[in-house]
Amino acid sequence: MAKNTLSSEFEELLNILQDRFEKNNARHTEMDWEKVEAKLRANPAKIDSLSQMEKTGGEPDVIDYNLYTDEYSFVDCSAESPAGRRSLCYDRAALNQRKENKPKGNAMELAEQMGIELLDENQYRHLQELGKFDLKTSSWIKTPESIRKLGGSIFADLRYETIFIYHNGASSYYASRGFRGILKV
Repeated sequence: MAKNTLSSEFEELLNILQDRFEKNNARHTEMDWEKVEAKLRANPAKIDSLSQMEKTGGEPDVIDYNLYTDEYSFVDCSAESPAGRRSLCYDRAALNQRKENKPKGNAMELAEQMGIELLDENQYRHLQELGKFDLKTSSWIKTPESIRKLGGSIFADLRYETIFIYHNGASSYYASRGFRGILKV
């Protein structure tokens, strides 16, 4: 019975992903859903990560294919930073640094638990070429180690038709800041 439930959840998620894929052709003009679906069926371990992306409000969609690695990139394409992944500081060290008013968690560990990675600056900029994202929210992005070791972290959003990359102390958190993830399948 559990296998049938899992199978039915898998098929339901595939239907959601296919529907989103077909409604957003501009994100993947040279890609074919049947090939994406075959790749997903061949990599069932990735389905749990996609399911978590969906359940936390990320609305994952395919935005890239790497011919050399034969991998599709699913990225959170929700208009705003995923609602189920907000009010988080950047990483465990930042969370441990807070003495009071600690957030419920941190972006880096939650991404790892989900089996995804935070977008880096280039991936975030590529996503913004495909639409307008984070007009009211912001998203933590992968922070270079040189910034992180000094206590900082970076996040991004789109305002005034411009992508802004900002800095903050890694222990800060806001109700309007979450993170966008990427999953390669």
